[in-house]
Amino acid sequence: MLFFLPNPVSLQLPEVVYAVPGVEINVYFDNIVLVPNPDAYVFDVTCAKGRNDAKRWRFLPKPEDVGEYKWQVSVYDLKGLVAQAETRIVVAKPDAGKGRSLSVLIVGDSLTNAGVYPARVFELMAGDDNPAITMAGSNGPGYKPQPGGVAHEGWGGWAWNTFISKTKPYAKENPSPADIPSRFLVVDDQGKGTIDLHNYFKLYNHGNPPDIVTFQLGVNDVFGAKDDNLDARIADIHVAADILLAAFRQAAPNAIIGVGLVTPGAGSQDAFGANYACGQTRWQYKKNQHRLNQAMLQKFGQSADPLLSLIPTHVNLDCDNNFPKATEPVNVGNDALITRLSNGVHPAPAGYRQIGDTFYAWMKAQLGR
Repeated sequence: MLFFLPNPVSLQLPEVVYAVPGVEINVYFDNIVLVPNPDAYVFDVTCAKGRNDAKRWRFLPKPEDVGEYKWQVSVYDLKGLVAQAETRIVVAKPDAGKGRSLSVLIVGDSLTNAGVYPARVFELMAGDDNPAITMAGSNGPGYKPQPGGVAHEGWGGWAWNTFISKTKPYAKENPSPADIPSRFLVVDDQGKGTIDLHNYFKLYNHGNPPDIVTFQLGVNDVFGAKDDNLDARIADIHVAADILLAAFRQAAPNAIIGVGLVTPGAGSQDAFGANYACGQTRWQYKKNQHRLNQAMLQKFGQSADPLLSLIPTHVNLDCDNNFPKATEPVNVGNDALITRLSNGVHPAPAGYRQIGDTFYAWMKAQLGR
């Protein structure tokens, strides 16, 4: 729920932030507000649980914290209150899903292909209070799924549309491991691809539809967008997402489906400069990511599908401390060393694990419904 006040900043919260006992959850303030410099504002959180720090609200639930709590943030500048919004913190039961046997399919781009957050989900689900899970997918560590271990359907550089349209490798020679046709398609002799998820399930999930399906996409969809074409790009994303989600709902009518909100980039322009030279700025990517999330909140927040919900993957990611860093001389002629963020959109392992924590908390909440 969003309230606009005079001179508002763009403040954006998911409808629910999920948590589970024993796993820290955070709301990083820079990740929920669209301003060039969040340090110019004061973020005042009202909640019966957790702690309001300078740059985040943090909460490590205990078993006795299971339940639902109102969470509100008020944003102030020197003139006073400029924005206010609220959400719900839902702390899932630690034994939600215990005793069940479930298959999980995690779909995504390079964030998924890195394998760290799927591995974190697998690690957390290994506890005694959890269901026995089998991870489906044609990809995994070293581009190979691990039978009985970590598997997923994440490929570097892919977008929503890639999964419903890619019928052949883009490169004629020496394609990358991710330069493959979409496993969700069956391609005929004329090169036309048709979505066939039953075939996919036969190949990669013992013929069964998965019980839980998640999608973490969007970075590649909007990364290169500009202000003048961003809304058109988002409209195209919605079309592709509708096609893919409808196919999954038809092929897996009882599956719990989660759509991850788009993750923010590193907390400094240094990281974007290191990766993209003058090709992209942190501010442009932040605008793109924020606007796509706004559109996704509007679209999926009104979903008529009771088994589909959003995963707030953007709030629980430390963009200052949990992205890769590089140490280098201050500049030519000054050998003093300085450490700077060095990757624009791909977290360090600690950041990926935070994404995995968010997925796990969402899964536990859905299983406890």
